[in-house]
Amino acid sequence: MAKTAAKKAAPAASPAVERRPALAGRTISATGAKVEVLAPAERISLRAPEASLAALSKALGVTLPKKPKTSVSKGGRTALWLGPDEWMIIDEAGKDPLADCAKISALHSAVGISHRNVAISVAGPAAAAAINSGCPQDLSLEAFPVGAASRTILGKAEIVLLRTAQDAFRVECWRSFSDYVFTFLSEGARDAAA
Repeated sequence: MAKTAAKKAAPAASPAVERRPALAGRTISATGAKVEVLAPAERISLRAPEASLAALSKALGVTLPKKPKTSVSKGGRTALWLGPDEWMIIDEAGKDPLADCAKISALHSAVGISHRNVAISVAGPAAAAAINSGCPQDLSLEAFPVGAASRTILGKAEIVLLRTAQDAFRVECWRSFSDYVFTFLSEGARDAAA
């Protein structure tokens, strides 16, 4: 009986996996407010004591704000104050803030959250009313001026809210809640138009 060597088949090349952005291309326009998904950005959650802020600010190229409800932007990078020792850093210029933080030895914790978050823009004269359909935050210009930022809620989802202009906001939410948040904001925009 002749023995035949079994030929092992070469493993098939697996197709390249491409991550599709959540809500890619979704946008709605209602009278007074437009809701649209923003382009992906690099983000980190940053925690640090007061003694580390100067070194971190220098490494990030933006002065970390120290006052509640504030943000600072420079060169496509925005730092949002979220707590006494907590910031969210958003980079829309294609640079990696996590790599910038890794260059310094000052005590800090920086965690990449780009994959976790989705950003939604709400803009137009009825933008604040659309957001207030599910958010208790006072969005009057006096209480929440341009550059103001806070962690709050929209319906049943936690969001981070940034006022980018008199009639424009950036809503950051977790990817898993993005469809809910987008739909909530879309309904709020339609209701504000009525």
